[in-house]
Amino acid sequence: MNFSRAAIAAYVGLIFASGAVLGAFGTRLYTASREASKPGPRPNPEEFRKKLLDTFRDRLHLTDDQFAKLNIIMDETRSRVEETRHQMKPAYQKIHEEQDQKIREMLTADQQVEFDKILKERQEHQKQNGRGVSR
Repeated sequence: MNFSRAAIAAYVGLIFASGAVLGAFGTRLYTASREASKPGPRPNPEEFRKKLLDTFRDRLHLTDDQFAKLNIIMDETRSRVEETRHQMKPAYQKIHEEQDQKIREMLTADQQVEFDKILKERQEHQKQNGRGVSR
C-alpha cells in the first residue's frame, strides 16, 4: 500500500490538528478546574448572619417570637466573641514578638535588615487588605 505525498501530508496535518485541538481542550479544562477550586471572596459578616438567620427561619419554621430570640442570642454571641478576641490579642502579639525575636537572634546583621524589611512589607500588605496589623 503506497501512499502519495499528498496523502502523507494530509495525514500528518490531520494528526497535528488533532493534537492542537486536544491540547487546547486540555488547557481549557485544566484552567477551568483550577479557577473553580479557588475560594471565593469571604462573605461580609452581616451578609453571613442574614443568610444564616434566613436559613434558620425557613428550615426551622420559626415563629416571630423565636426569630426575635434568635437575633438576641446571635447578638450576645457576637459580643462575647469580640470580647474574647480583644482579650486574646495581646497574647497573640506577644507570641509573634517572641517569634520575631528568636528569628532575629539566629540571623546575621545583613539578614536582620532584610528580615525587618519583610516584616514591614507584611504590615503594609495587611493594612492594604484591611486586616489590621497582627504584629
